[in-house]
Amino acid sequence: MTLTEFKESVAQQDQPPENLSEALQALWYERKGDWHRAHQIAQDLHSDEGAWVHAYLHRKEGDLGNARYWYSRAGRPESKKELAEEWEEIAGYLLAGP
Repeated sequence: MTLTEFKESVAQQDQPPENLSEALQALWYERKGDWHRAHQIAQDLHSDEGAWVHAYLHRKEGDLGNARYWYSRAGRPESKKELAEEWEEIAGYLLAGP
């Protein structure tokens, strides 16, 4: 799936596409406007990618202290990008796979 297709799925579907990783599902729900569902998914992920999504979610929420903690857990610097740009960066990275 491309980033464009992923973004279109948010606009056109009521549920995330099948076979998405949980980290991508969290980003899908956040973009759909369901931050709480996205956070519920992200807080159960125990990977660097999950921590990155978790950091983004707390940054979006405005809880920068918590976001910094999760960026650290993800092994990434705190993002200074616009939120939409970071969302695309994370989604593109996750869609590209290992």
